[in-house]
Amino acid sequence: MNEPVDPGLRPTERLAGRRILVVGAGTETHGLPDAPTGNGRAIAVLAARAGATVVCADRNRDAASDTASQIRDEGGHAQVVVADVSDAEACAGMVTEAHDLLGGLDGMVLNVGIGAGSWLAGTSDADWDRVFDVNLRAHFVACRTALPILDDGSAIVFISSVAGLRPGSRIPAYDTSKAALAGLSRHVAFEGGRRGIRANVVAPGLIDTPLGRLATQGRPSRTAAPVRLGRQGTAWEVAAPVVFLLSDEASYVTGQVLAVDGGLSTV
Repeated sequence: MNEPVDPGLRPTERLAGRRILVVGAGTETHGLPDAPTGNGRAIAVLAARAGATVVCADRNRDAASDTASQIRDEGGHAQVVVADVSDAEACAGMVTEAHDLLGGLDGMVLNVGIGAGSWLAGTSDADWDRVFDVNLRAHFVACRTALPILDDGSAIVFISSVAGLRPGSRIPAYDTSKAALAGLSRHVAFEGGRRGIRANVVAPGLIDTPLGRLATQGRPSRTAAPVRLGRQGTAWEVAAPVVFLLSDEASYVTGQVLAVDGGLSTV
């Protein structure tokens, strides 16, 4: 399926005046020809189209800068922050830097994740720890840093995976860390509730991104999974519900997990 030419949400201005940090906002092509847009870039671009000022955070400066340039080329506002979230101190600094750049934060999207190891027998202690440092500890550190400085009524969205709802990646550290994001999200929703700060999880299924294509190269059977809608999704189809959850249209939605998977988790 080709990417939508312009799935933009600009006419609604549903995020007008919001200041949003998108972690993992770059798209690395990994040398793939005609690489599609990644989830983080699509989220950052659609948030900007909806009126937000966006901080594009990534460990790869060029990838983050490319996303920011796309936003600016469309008339939006974007800044760049570079950080490796596997370093807890750098992760916390990323949040405070974004806050200081924009003079406050109204939202945060955490779109980072790695996989390492294969099956239980093929996963070392180091593999497990490395995956959890990025896929879970970074989210905890970011939320611990952000919660006291977020404006009242802000929103946090965690990007998980359908692998956190049902086993399927064959990488136990990945599956487990993604499942744990639901628990972290519920706790953040609990702590933030008195100030109207919401926290939710989006769990994508088979999405046509550069990383998705790399995964398929290593496991051709991946795209044979029984998706109810009969196709892979696009990053834009992940980004649209994320923008909704960041907006006041989702003002009574918190502590929830939304599967964006074409029905894969229902099979």
